[in-house]
Amino acid sequence: MSGDELGFVHEAFESGWIAPLGPQVDAFERETSDYIGRPQALALSSGTAALHLGLRLLGVETGDVVLCSSLTFIASVSPVTFMGAKPYFVDSDEDTWNMSPRALERAIDDLSSKGIKPKAAIVAELYGQAPKWDELMPIFDRHDIPVLEDSAEALGADYDGRKCGTFGRYSVLSYNGNKIITTSGGGMLLLDDVESREKAFFWATQARDKAPWYQHSEIGYNYRMSNVLAAIGRGQMLHLDERVEAKRAVYKRYEKAFSDIPGIALMPEAKKGRSSMWLTSITVDPDETGTTAMDIWKALGDENIESRPVWKPMHLQPVFEGCGYASHDDGISVGDRLFENGLCLPSGTSMTEQQQDRVIETVKKALKR
Repeated sequence: MSGDELGFVHEAFESGWIAPLGPQVDAFERETSDYIGRPQALALSSGTAALHLGLRLLGVETGDVVLCSSLTFIASVSPVTFMGAKPYFVDSDEDTWNMSPRALERAIDDLSSKGIKPKAAIVAELYGQAPKWDELMPIFDRHDIPVLEDSAEALGADYDGRKCGTFGRYSVLSYNGNKIITTSGGGMLLLDDVESREKAFFWATQARDKAPWYQHSEIGYNYRMSNVLAAIGRGQMLHLDERVEAKRAVYKRYEKAFSDIPGIALMPEAKKGRSSMWLTSITVDPDETGTTAMDIWKALGDENIESRPVWKPMHLQPVFEGCGYASHDDGISVGDRLFENGLCLPSGTSMTEQQQDRVIETVKKALKR
């Protein structure tokens, strides 16, 4: 927290607007829209809620197939099941760790051979980084597959001069407590047209019909953000760019520290992208280092330093057993390898250089064992 949040929260209390909706929500939407560069924004209770509404706007229904990034958090995918649809998972590429254009082509070919056309695609921007949008979008366009862009981890990042959150038909942000800025909980749906926003707003407010009584012709949800949380978000937005710079500085220090160690590699930055470096992640080659990512994870834990394996790919999750999966190539699953060898290191913007040095030294000691 920067302290600027308190001024906006005070405004919210002074206005009497506490519950969902209110002037802070309106301002938060407007300021986010201006920052990202999209005409419309809708503040919601979570990024998951935004994904759910985005899928509904895309017309996803029971029995449909939705292409999804496999190497991501489950919240990127679970809304597909809310719609009664089925995910089909797509592998990562080596260059970005995000959806592989090659694997995407393989997924579409496989589904086409079975007479199935994907209804939509959810493309996650992993750990603050965009995928190769210039290669992915022509494939989606050629097959007329609309994209829901999951920018939950990539607020403040860009690709080829465009902000993350501007590539999909609809795009999603998250303000969960672990994100680069937070409202403690919340999300945003980014759109281009007023009609779609009004429909999403209708669903997000319990789908109440225009009538003097409570009348409902469709099922809706309680998905709106509170005025108080929006006030916190406004204060956080003032410091977004400096937090991105702080995250990137953390990455650069890790990069320098591990640059001369064979077998340790950081998640690469896309050639045309500028990552927010939401989380700095490394891969550990056990053949070169003589140790594993989990050995380092344990060594850090023994020093009371929290680290985590990279996301377990969705195609390996028990809950999605039986769903389709297209790997980058025959017998080569990039996501499986990254999960086996990957580790997310402490990357908080409030972490001091001395604290980061402690992480680095613990990793180096683990490699000497």
